[in-house]
Amino acid sequence: MIPRRPEPELMLEPEQARAYAEADFATPHEGFVDAFAEAFPGRVTGPVLDLGCGPGDVSLRFAARYPDCEVDGLDGATAMLAAGEALMAGHPAAGRVHLGEGCLPADRGPRAPYATIISNSLLHHLHDPATLWQAIVRDGAPGAAVFVMDLRRPDSTDAVQALVAEYAADAPDVLRRDFEHSLHAAFTPDEVRDQLTAAGLAGFTVTVSSDRHMTIAGRLQESL
Repeated sequence: MIPRRPEPELMLEPEQARAYAEADFATPHEGFVDAFAEAFPGRVTGPVLDLGCGPGDVSLRFAARYPDCEVDGLDGATAMLAAGEALMAGHPAAGRVHLGEGCLPADRGPRAPYATIISNSLLHHLHDPATLWQAIVRDGAPGAAVFVMDLRRPDSTDAVQALVAEYAADAPDVLRRDFEHSLHAAFTPDEVRDQLTAAGLAGFTVTVSSDRHMTIAGRLQESL
């Protein structure tokens, strides 16, 4: 197994943010919402917290799928939030999506505690992964549904290069480079299980969901 190589926590460059906002992530982002629906069947109502929302594409897709909810997206990169303005403009669910700037662990969702918390591709950016799990425990209501999807670190540098060639060969240079860096920065499922145990979330499940992704799902403990 190759060692983890952390990357910058925030995407601060406007060029980088624009590339993400303009890229076609429809399939993986819609897949994120599909995977949530499979893990937690039924309606979603009230405020939802999206940690590391980026330009807000997942937030918008989640709100569109669940018309009885509102999504509060939190991201630490001003450039990413600004790039999301084009996504928000004219989107039918935009009135129920509220994106704001904030960095963990100092900032929290404006309507905590939340009965639903989601996060897509934030974990591998964090130098200290405990930051995410602590924020979820802090900002989640008792019994909250928690769903996290992230990259998982391949076994070898050759495997990293093969994934980049398969999924980012035609992508802009900035996205191809970031994808490679992110694969090196990602955690393994076993590392995430250890993180969950340390955070008191050992009941959560970690599932390998593709050749490069894993999902983490569970409910916070109910109050005694």
